[in-house]
This record gives sequence, C-alpha cells and structure tokens, in this order.
Amino acid sequence: MELVVFDLDGTLLNKHQALSPFTLETLEAMRDKKIFYTIATGRTHLAARKCLVEHNFQEWMIFKNGVEWWHPLKKQYRHQTSLTKESVEYALTQFELASVTPFIFCITRDGTHKVYHPPVKSPLSDLIENELGKHDELSLHPIQEMAFDDIATNISALGSQQQAVSVVTSLENQNELKAYCGGGVYNKDTFWIDVHHQDACKGSAINTLKSELGATKVLAFGDGDNDLSMFDYADASFAPHNAAPHVKSRATDVIGHHNEDGVAHFLRDYFSL
Repeated sequence: MELVVFDLDGTLLNKHQALSPFTLETLEAMRDKKIFYTIATGRTHLAARKCLVEHNFQEWMIFKNGVEWWHPLKKQYRHQTSLTKESVEYALTQFELASVTPFIFCITRDGTHKVYHPPVKSPLSDLIENELGKHDELSLHPIQEMAFDDIATNISALGSQQQAVSVVTSLENQNELKAYCGGGVYNKDTFWIDVHHQDACKGSAINTLKSELGATKVLAFGDGDNDLSMFDYADASFAPHNAAPHVKSRATDVIGHHNEDGVAHFLRDYFSL
C-alpha cells in the first residue's frame, strides 16, 4: 500500500491558496482507487482549514512540521513534542533582537489551546493576530499571562526575508530547537518563521503514520526546506518546478509548477487515474 503525502503552500495549493478544480477531481479519483493520501504542512490545522474546505481528507493530517496531528473524521488532536521554558525564553530573545513579534502556541493542562504574544510590532504580525482571532478553538493572550504549566508546542511569526533568516540563524546551535523559514509564494516580501522541538519534523511524522497505516511505500511532494526531512524518509520524492534549486536537487524528480496543477498531473500519470 502506498501513502502519498503533500505539502500545501507552493505544492498542492495554487497561487490563490486553494485546491484547483483539477486537483480536487484528482484527489477524488485517488480516493475511488483506495489510494491513501494526506498532507504535511507548516500551517496549523486551523490555518489550513480554509484551504481544504472543498475536500474531505480522511486520514491523520500532519501540521506545524510534525508537531500537530489532526484527524478530520474523528475530530481528534494530538501533539508530538513540547518546548522547555528555557528554550522558549531564548527564542523570544532572538525574535526581539530581530524586531519580529513571535506567537507562542500552547496547550493548557485542561487541553485548551492558547496563543501568547508580546506587543505586535508590524503589519505582518497584525495579519497573524487577525487570523488567529477568527478561531473559536483557541484564544489570544498577552505574553504576561502565559502560565508556568502551559505546554508550549511551537512558535510562529511573519517578517521580512532578512528578519526570518536572522532568527533561524540565531537558533541553529540550540540543542532543543529547530527553526525554519520560507516565503515568497504569495507575497515576495513576506516570510514565515516556525520554531519547534528538534525531534519534530515532517519526516518523522510521516514515518510514524506509515507504520500506523501499514503502508509499504511513501511518495512525498514538497517545495521547501521543511519538506527535506520528508524526502529523506520517503521512498520517492517530488519537487514542483517552482521549488528552490537545492530542494529540487534532493528530490527523486522535478514535476510541474504548483500553479499549473503539477502535482495533480503527475498523480494522474503515475496512478493512471
């Protein structure tokens, strides 16, 4: 049994942050042939929801680069790792030095999801605050309200490319932390930053899912640095034409552009859909 795993932004989604009609038809055809597929993205399951509303995924879905898991049918959530207070404090110092507003995602002891942040520094941070404020499943709070026993799962932010690279570089030698940045897919001047435990990644998550489903082979599709761990675990990996050169060089093959249904065209040929 093959398990197919898709990154979202720059891979399965088009430039409108949506699944195109052609891609939707392709996913339905895969389901009809009983091919197992899911997504592994840097987004939270809440941020990804609006992009996936037109298709009903049925397996565990991997979010925040392996930190969050969400089952759309069972409505179950689980998380893989958490950060120590010392690591969070160190990361916050680096965000402050880069003049970037971090958003710390936490789970309280009663299972409530909360996000804490210092004062917002830029319009890009306003975008995150406004987006998170739309979801009933979590609440936003000033960082001063963060409780000692809150479980921090990850930290996210938006900034310029220079700011994003600065934060990621400053965290490279921290044993517990793994930081990624990327961007330019929808706005060339907007870059995302994600920080989480070093033991969490898309690759280890899909390897666990592969075992749980009893799959014998994994096909992975992605365009960014946070997809390379998937490529390492997958039996075959595919980068869209729009991916960075170093990502393409790590893939088994390069396929069509994300805004030209590159993944869907490949799947139709590969599985004879």
